[in-house]
Amino acid sequence: MAEIINLRQVRKDREKAVKEAKAAENRILFGRPKKAKTLAETRKAIEQSRHEGHRLADPDKE
Repeated sequence: MAEIINLRQVRKDREKAVKEAKAAENRILFGRPKKAKTLAETRKAIEQSRHEGHRLADPDKE
């Protein structure tokens, strides 16, 4: 005889697995500690200011 399965439970388990996979992806993408976020923002600001510091004056405006 075949094993009796509850189709509703199978559907719920499948949906739960999809949600768990999405949560794992989000933890990787957005799950950085605050210290790491502020460090990255600070480095980006320093890099951008250095980049802007090397900009040549626009001769058309003078």
